[in-house]
Amino acid sequence: MSDQAVLHVKGRVLVGADDVRDELWVVGGRISYERPGARDIRTVKGWVLPGLVDAHCHVGLDAHGPVPDDVSEKQALTDREAGTLLIRDAGSPSDTRWIDDRADLPKIIRAGRHIARTRRYIRNYAHEIEPEDLVAYVAQEARRGDGWVKLVGDWIDRETGDLSACWPREAAAAAIAEAHRLGARVTAHCFAEDSLRDLVEAGIDCVEHATGLTEETIPLFASRGVAIVPTLVNIATFPRLAAGGETKFPRWSAHMRALHERRYDTVRAAYDAGVPVYVGTDAGGSLAHGLVAGEVAELVTAGIPPVEALSATAWGARRWLGRPGLDEGAPADLVVYEGDPRADVQVLAAPRRVVLNGRVVG
Repeated sequence: MSDQAVLHVKGRVLVGADDVRDELWVVGGRISYERPGARDIRTVKGWVLPGLVDAHCHVGLDAHGPVPDDVSEKQALTDREAGTLLIRDAGSPSDTRWIDDRADLPKIIRAGRHIARTRRYIRNYAHEIEPEDLVAYVAQEARRGDGWVKLVGDWIDRETGDLSACWPREAAAAAIAEAHRLGARVTAHCFAEDSLRDLVEAGIDCVEHATGLTEETIPLFASRGVAIVPTLVNIATFPRLAAGGETKFPRWSAHMRALHERRYDTVRAAYDAGVPVYVGTDAGGSLAHGLVAGEVAELVTAGIPPVEALSATAWGARRWLGRPGLDEGAPADLVVYEGDPRADVQVLAAPRRVVLNGRVVG
């Protein structure tokens, strides 16, 4: 499509779950609902969603740490082909700012680099520090990121042989307050139960994974409006991880299996209580990129209604991250499907067309 060409998208345009329109136009890379006076027009037909959101993804990272730019590019392209056009990068040691200059790659909202307790996270991933340095490092990453900071809230403690909280409540509260002062929100990796109350009462904005939610902490999340990103496609790996650590850390292995077994009940209970739930895959560590459709399907399996699971990667997720959807004048980032994704979320696995910044890229 030439720079002067207009894209006419026809069919069923899902501006919102209940706001369905017959067509939109892409003029100068932006969305319009008024027919332009143009002759060079390309037409695309189907069911249309705003570009999908992966709210927990790691571009520039693999199982061993930072990766070269060409690998980061392949990761971003894989996400794009899956229809993911907006990524909240939930921690990466790589500098991926060059992606912002590429109109053909997904838009990224960065959380800077993970901040973890010394020897309490995956090697080569995080700043590994002690509590007295937490405020300073949170301030640093708040300035480096795009409005988010990522803490590692719990990890295996080799002395106890099980998951345990990484930060004293007072240190977490001071660090979160500093992030908020600098205009950043804070999220944390949390698998287990015992870090959650302290982090929420310290003012955290989101928790990743949140497998340790219980009937005591779910109401606290709901009352404070703290979001969760369950990453169920990642939680599916817990049995394999547990088997690998069985001999050395039997308590940890049993705990991981228990968290896995109740994962769907946990997510459904959180949703039923009014906790905001968003789609994230945790791609870029040990998981492949491009898994957004699988994560939406997992939320449905957990009992979240299909339209709400769609919102968690589309309309609702974009509002949460402060980015537009299929709004008049917004950048034309959209995905076209053969069928109605509200009726069957499996449709998301096969995008018919991907449009990014007004250009058909897939």
